[in-house]
Order: sequence, then structure tokens, then C-alpha cells
Amino acid sequence: MSTTLFKSKLSSSLNKKSISVLQINLGRRCNLACIHCHVEASPKRTEELSPEVCQQLITLIHQFPEIQIVDLTGGAPEMNYGFKPLVEAATVAGKQVIVRSNLTIYFQDGFSDLPEYFAKHQVKVVASLPCYMVDNVDKMRGSGVFDASIKALQWLNKVGYGHKSNLILDLVYNPPLPTSEKFSLAPEQTKLEQDYKIFLQQHFDIVFNNLLTITNLPVGRTKMYLERKKLHDRYVHFLESHFNHSTVEHLMCLHYLSVDYLGNVYDCDFNQMMNLPAKTGNGEWLTVAELLKLGSLDVINEIQTGNYCYGCTAGCGSSCGGALQ
Repeated sequence: MSTTLFKSKLSSSLNKKSISVLQINLGRRCNLACIHCHVEASPKRTEELSPEVCQQLITLIHQFPEIQIVDLTGGAPEMNYGFKPLVEAATVAGKQVIVRSNLTIYFQDGFSDLPEYFAKHQVKVVASLPCYMVDNVDKMRGSGVFDASIKALQWLNKVGYGHKSNLILDLVYNPPLPTSEKFSLAPEQTKLEQDYKIFLQQHFDIVFNNLLTITNLPVGRTKMYLERKKLHDRYVHFLESHFNHSTVEHLMCLHYLSVDYLGNVYDCDFNQMMNLPAKTGNGEWLTVAELLKLGSLDVINEIQTGNYCYGCTAGCGSSCGGALQ
């Protein structure tokens, strides 16, 4: 089954706009090994940020006032080198800090200070909870993950998250991985958010701010799963068939820089996992060191794309900030 090249769907080239978000993948180390993880993170992975790249990133954060948000991800970002130095550097520089947390990390040795630490530095917590039903969560993320996630959310509520206006707690929904060709997109975000809020409040006395619906892109473990099930090509074709051109102007890659633990720069986190680096107008690959040398973040012209980009533009769209419409 043939799929139209994503680039051919666009009425014009996809060009970078002003950069406002610096997303940093600190490494592949994680206490979980979720079946849908596009990063392929796990407890067995050891790749993580180096002190040299960490210092370069701190310099970048302080040098460029146009960066409004520093978005820390992984793996479990909290487990990888440089997490707290980056949080504190970004906070001092007046940036909003986001941590993409799997919640269960708080119960690992050495990480029980995290909820209070997040509150102290007013870190925005974006937490993965791909469903509000125990079986669905544990099937995707591992046995016992749902119960640990509920306890972690209650802990965050206890320190003020979801209650105080400066302590934002958002949850992330991912659709279940398909078992047949009966593919589906994420439900409408606003309605599903209400369902989450009612269920979690009634059953666990949990409150949170926003629900972000994120499509499973055919990248990393999701791609490998689809290939094992012989569903990959049909899934990509399904995403293409739901291409929504009006989402393109809202794509996260327009304003994001994504950096890996080696200091390489990408247009987005998915391009990072597909080893598709950002390029200058001269076709050169970018690094954090090169950005510092050039003294500018506005050196990327055309954004790199692949057919997995249909996942960000299908239906209501998808991004690290949830639906685009």
C-alpha cells in the first residue's frame, strides 16, 4: 500500500519560525520500558547527557531570551545526568520549565524528593497516564504502573499541584496500540479531559489542569510493534487518509528545537528518534556548540519531514502540547 510523501501534501515548504521552545532529551535511561515508547527507553539503557553538553545547554538557555520554555524529556529525564542543573538554570533565567514525568520514578531509590523539588521550582509537570483504567495502563506501561501513577498524582496534589495556579499538572493520553486494521485517532480532547477529571476525582480524589491527547506516531517501539503485526504501512496510510491541512500552521516543529544527549539539534523529538537532524540553509547538520558559535537560533530554513509526520497532522492534530485544534 503506497503512501504519498508527506512533503508532497504541503502547499509550500515547511519553514522554521521564531524559536520559543527548547526541548532536551537528557537520555534513554528510564525505570520503565513502555511498549509504545518512541524513545525506546528502558532500565538497561545507559545513554545520557554529558557534563560538556549540559554546560553548553545552560549557556544556550541564558544566552537566548527568545527561549520561553525549557522542556525536559527522556527516558525518565529525572534519572539522567544534568536534570537538576538544567531545571535550576532555566528557572534562574526566567523560563518556564516542563518535566515530562512517568510518575513512577518518585518511588525509586534516590528520587523521593521530586514532588517537593518540582513544587519549589514551580516546574510544570506533564505526566503520562495513557488511560484512566488500570488494565489499559498496565498493558502499555507494565504491571503495577497504574497504581503507582495514582499514588504519585495524589502526592503531587498534596504539595499543591492542580490546586495552586503556579503548579500546573497536565496528563497525557495515548491511544492503545492497534491489534488489527481497525485504527482510530485519539478522542476529542476536551470531552476526554472531562471524562478523566470526573473519574479521577470520584475514584481517587485527584485533580489536574489539562489533558493532552497525543497520537502514537510510527516511531521507535510503536513502529517496531506495528511492523511485527504487519500493520505499519496500513497505519501510516490511515494517518495520511485523515491528513488535516489546517493543523500544519500549528505544528510544534515550527517553534521547537529538539536536542539529544549528544548535543545534536533536530526540528522535533520524533525527527530525533528517526535520526533526521536539523540542517542549516547550507545543508550542514546542527549542534548546540554550533548554535553558540553562530550566536543565533534562527539558522534553520526548511524543517525536515518524514511520512510519520502524518501522525501530527491527522484529525485534530497532535503535538507535545496535545491536540492542535
